[in-house]
Amino acid sequence: MPDKPNIVLLMPDQQRADMLGSTGDPIAKTPNTDRLAGEGVQFNNVYVQGPLCMPARASLLTERYVRDHGVFENMSEVHDAVPTYAQALQQAGYHTAVIGKTHFWRHIPPRVKHADERISQLNGYGFTEVLETVGKEATYFLNTKYTDFLESRDLLDAYRDYLGSRQKHKRKATPDAPPYRAWQADPIPLPLDAYQDAWLGDFTAEWLETYDSDKPFFVQIGFPGPHDPWDAPQEAVDWYDGVDIPMPGSLKRPEVPESGPLSIFLRSFMQYCDSETMTDEAIVKLRRAYYANISIIDQSIGKIVDALERTGKLENTWVIYTSDHGEMMGEHRMIKKMVFFDQAVKVPLIIRPPAGTKAGRIDELIQHMDISATIRDIADAELPTAEGRSLLPAVTGEGAAPDHRVVISESYGMGMFKTGRYKLVVYEDERTPAQLFDSETDPLEDNNLVDDPKHADVVEGMMDEHVLPFLKHRPLRPHRSLIERQTVGGSTFYLPDPADFG
Repeated sequence: MPDKPNIVLLMPDQQRADMLGSTGDPIAKTPNTDRLAGEGVQFNNVYVQGPLCMPARASLLTERYVRDHGVFENMSEVHDAVPTYAQALQQAGYHTAVIGKTHFWRHIPPRVKHADERISQLNGYGFTEVLETVGKEATYFLNTKYTDFLESRDLLDAYRDYLGSRQKHKRKATPDAPPYRAWQADPIPLPLDAYQDAWLGDFTAEWLETYDSDKPFFVQIGFPGPHDPWDAPQEAVDWYDGVDIPMPGSLKRPEVPESGPLSIFLRSFMQYCDSETMTDEAIVKLRRAYYANISIIDQSIGKIVDALERTGKLENTWVIYTSDHGEMMGEHRMIKKMVFFDQAVKVPLIIRPPAGTKAGRIDELIQHMDISATIRDIADAELPTAEGRSLLPAVTGEGAAPDHRVVISESYGMGMFKTGRYKLVVYEDERTPAQLFDSETDPLEDNNLVDDPKHADVVEGMMDEHVLPFLKHRPLRPHRSLIERQTVGGSTFYLPDPADFG
């Protein structure tokens, strides 16, 4: 057995924090994730550094804010000169592997034919072994180990036909075929064992069973689901047949100003997720499919933990469960992520030590990049450029969780600053407040108080204490933001005026 412990990082894509059994969801069928929580410590207030795939994953990889690495949309990549926690693990003697979705590189539009053509890039980021697939939507364009598997089962054409019917820019509406809506939920025509999140569980379990190196391993397992499209096979959807699907806490759409950065930001997002046509019936159907996908992933987690137990590795392995960002799932009649409502910007986090521990719950504010710092702490690995703070003392009982007076998230040129009570959203390039929510009196975030004279002191205080000091370091913009170009597509190089920053 290696001297140092193994580390397994389980990371579904777009798993919101509260739709698991262990976090109190009344209908989620997640016994394997619940087991991890019962034998570990669950953190209930974890905020990602960006509520979007690539920004969040880049911050986890580098332990830096989006402001610093520049991946503020899904349009750029971490520069290969930026140190990563995976490199630190390599230097500490670990075999580092990644299985499944990474989204460390731009998938769409495709620049390669097969994901294996990007292995060298991930090697450079610090992953010795790369067994990569891509996200669901990108699988329409890109070949991967998963599409190789589908082709061997004569299922690839059916899979891509389904995905193609859900590509807005590929499908033109006709009288016989109305436009596809982002909230639509239709089962994919695949058997359950061939569904990507199920296949990934089998693939990873086999990898764990055959790993026989003397080196300790770190493996990141990236599930493509429960990210949209809401495509769980019918067999899995039937697990929730007859179940009363809970509706969102609030169906009130956000207040959209007539003009300005927040108007562009929210209008673009609401159009992107087809909020205007989203009915209650549509919300129930997509939530049922989302639950089904979560349960498929949970079954795969069970297979992975079983493989660790069968091979005797579990007694020397830390298991960490989280996600890259959340999912609105009908809240405020929106879906997907990108915005700073809690459903999009909060994620689950469970840390199970090798021998398990008494179930614990921690409610302090946590930043997502603290997970990377924790992994390095377990491995005794150093990364001098890191801004993450280890959670290990809180898990072992030898100390407290980090005292984050504010947690920060960034998306499309907007920034969120969350304290224990208030959440302030600003347009970074002009340093102007856009939204203020009071989580104590308005936990559903229905009422934007940013222009309320009674809260002017709160806005001013948060700007002075948190926002302006953070933005003294000019955010890196490798391309123009959504606010600047006023659309979710198209871009050219852009940096804010240095004179705007101290």
